[in-house]
Amino acid sequence: QLQLVESGGGLVQPGGSLRLSCAGSGFVMGDYPIAWFRQAPGKEREGVSCIGRYKGFINYVDSVKGRFTISRDNTKNMVWLQMNNLKPEDTGVYYCATSPQGSTWSSVCTQPRYWGPGTQVTVSS
Repeated sequence: QLQLVESGGGLVQPGGSLRLSCAGSGFVMGDYPIAWFRQAPGKEREGVSCIGRYKGFINYVDSVKGRFTISRDNTKNMVWLQMNNLKPEDTGVYYCATSPQGSTWSSVCTQPRYWGPGTQVTVSS
């Protein structure tokens, strides 16, 4: 059974950094695009970043470009989101997500079907 579990969230001051991890089990993660989403209090969930199976298929929402970096290690069944220069507006629950094998990269980036439970990120002084 496909499972995703996020970790690495916490409380950090503005300007600080966090590295979120997404661990996959029950499937070969390298065969799937993986997306990161976040949901701030009172707001809709939004896509943050997405990485395809192959190099070059990476995107970021404009608000995190230059600050966040998505990466993966298929040998470890892991995807990470390195978040630098964090801002209070980055606060929220962060989720990694994917869709059934064979789904397009764009569909995973916009409407994934499988979600992890999320990890809380709070940016505050």
